[in-house]
Amino acid sequence: MTRRVKIGEAKTHLSALLAKVEAGEDLVICRGSTPIAHVTRVTEESQHAALVATMRRERAKQKPVTTAEILSWRHEGHAY
Repeated sequence: MTRRVKIGEAKTHLSALLAKVEAGEDLVICRGSTPIAHVTRVTEESQHAALVATMRRERAKQKPVTTAEILSWRHEGHAY
């Protein structure tokens, strides 16, 4: 089963959501109603190593995150 959560909920309940992923549930993190990330369980150690290598390669392609960007994310997903 795939569960959809907004960014704010994912930040608040990350540990509990990751426990559900470990138990086999897939998770889709959304910005509003737009899916932005799919979180799924890594099942094998070799799969984990390959995933880490892929994440490092992809992160190296991205521009550095600025302090202003981090501060703008602080309240993302919160209702005002």
